Amino acid sequence: MNQDSQFYQNNNQYVPPVPPYRQESNGMAVAGLVCGILGIIASWIPVVCFFTLIISVLGIIFGASGVKKARFTGTGNGMAVAGLVCGIIGTVFGFTTTICTIIAIGISGKETAMILMMVFSVI
Repeated sequence: MNQDSQFYQNNNQYVPPVPPYRQESNGMAVAGLVCGILGIIASWIPVVCFFTLIISVLGIIFGASGVKKARFTGTGNGMAVAGLVCGIIGTVFGFTTTICTIIAIGISGKETAMILMMVFSVI
C-alpha cells in the first residue's frame, strides 16, 4: 500500500483530502483588547494621554461590537469582554491624566503652554 492509495476510493476514483478545519476568529475582540491594553499602558504618559483617550474609546467600541459578534459566532467572548473592560479602565485613566496634564500646564505658565501648542501643531 503506497501513500497515494489513501486518496482513492472504489473504482479508483481520486478523492482529494479534506482541508483542515479553521476556526473563525473574532477580529473585533482582538482589536478591542489591543486598544484597551494600549489605552491603559500609554495613558500614564502626559503628552500621549490625549491620543490614548481616543484609543481607549475605540477599545470600548471594538469590545462592544466583539461581544455582539461573539453571540453569533461563539468565539472570542472572553477577549471581547476583556477589551471592553480594559477600554473602560483606559478611558478613566486617560481622562484623569488629561485633566492632570491640563492643570499642570496651567500652573506652569504660558511658556510651557506655548511650547506644547507648537509641538501639537507639528503633530
